[in-house]
Amino acid sequence: MTTREFGRTGDGTRVELITVKNEQMECVFTTYGAALVSLLAPDAGGRLRDVVLGFDSLDAYEEHGKYIGATIGRFANRIGGGSFALNGETYLLETNDGPNHLHGGRKGFDKRVWAPFPIQDGVGFRLTSPHLDGGYPGRMEAEVRYTVTGSDLAIRYEAASDRDTVCNLTNHSYFNLDGHDGGSILNHMLKLDSQAYTPVSGSGCIPSGELAPVAGTPLDFRSFTMIGERIGQQHEQLAFGRGYDHNWVVDGEPGRLRQAAEAYSPGSGIHMRVETTLPGIQFYSGNYLDGCPAGKGNAAYGKRSAFCLETQYYPDSPNKPDFPQPLLKKGEVWSHTTIYHFGTASNPR
Repeated sequence: MTTREFGRTGDGTRVELITVKNEQMECVFTTYGAALVSLLAPDAGGRLRDVVLGFDSLDAYEEHGKYIGATIGRFANRIGGGSFALNGETYLLETNDGPNHLHGGRKGFDKRVWAPFPIQDGVGFRLTSPHLDGGYPGRMEAEVRYTVTGSDLAIRYEAASDRDTVCNLTNHSYFNLDGHDGGSILNHMLKLDSQAYTPVSGSGCIPSGELAPVAGTPLDFRSFTMIGERIGQQHEQLAFGRGYDHNWVVDGEPGRLRQAAEAYSPGSGIHMRVETTLPGIQFYSGNYLDGCPAGKGNAAYGKRSAFCLETQYYPDSPNKPDFPQPLLKKGEVWSHTTIYHFGTASNPR
C-alpha cells in the first residue's frame, strides 16, 4: 500500500490517494468519499485496463455530482418524500432529488473525507456521522474495508449507532469493461441472478411496494443479454428511468454471500462477477452521465458510457414494511459484504 496527497478540500482538509496492488490487479482509492478511483484488471490479451470511471483531480470529485466510485451513506438510493418513521417518530431528511432523498442527502458520505487505516491486502476507511446528520437519528460509526486478493476486490461494510436508525451502505462505481474511456457499454453482456424487481411508480423512481416478475419484460436478465438490446423498447419502467435504473431482488437468502450479477465485454474479454450478502442490486445504465467533467486522461464520460451494479437494501425500504428492512439497532453491528471478481472469458453463459 502506498499513499500520496491528492489535494485539499475547500476547507483545507488533506485528501489522499492510496494504491493497493498485487501481481494481478491494481486499485487506487481516495479518502474523499472512500471512493474507488481506478481498478486495473487484465483483458483477454493480458493487457491491464482501468475499468472504472474516475477523475485526475480532487476538484472534479467535488463538483461532478454523479457519485462516481464513492461509498454511499447513510442510505443508498432513494427515500420517498424525504422522510421515514422509526419507533413512533418521523424523521425529516434532506430532499435533494425533487421531493425525495437520494444517496444520503446534499452532503452524504460520498462528500466526506474518511480516515484511512491499513489492513491486510488492502485499506480501510472510517467515518463518524453525528446524530441527526442529514436528518438521520443516532451517532453512527461507519467503516468500509477494501481488500485486493488475486483478481478480486472485496468490500466489507460495518456500522454501529448509539440509537436505533436505518443504514444502507453501498459502492457507486461506474464500470466499463473495455476501459474507463471505452465509450458506450450498450454492447456489454449482463446477467442478473433475479426473478423479480421492484417497479417504480413514476419519474421519481420510488418503488410502488410490489415485487414484479422480470419474465416477459425488458428487465429480464436471467441469462446473458446485451445491455442495449431492449433498452429502447416502449415500456413504462424504461421511460421512468430513461433506461435501466431499477432494483432487482437477488435470488437466495439475504445475509448469505451469493452471486448477484455477471457482466462481460466481447471487446476486451473481461468478465466481472458480483457476489453479495445484501438483498438487492441496482443496475443503472449511466443514463445521466452526460455533463460530467472530463475523466482520467481527459476522457469524455457520456451517456451510457458506464454502468453501475450497486448492492443494497431496496429503495424506500424504510417506508415499505413488506421490503427487507435496513434497521440498525442500538448496540448492534450492521455488517455486509460485496465482492467483485474479475477474469476473462470468450463466451460466458
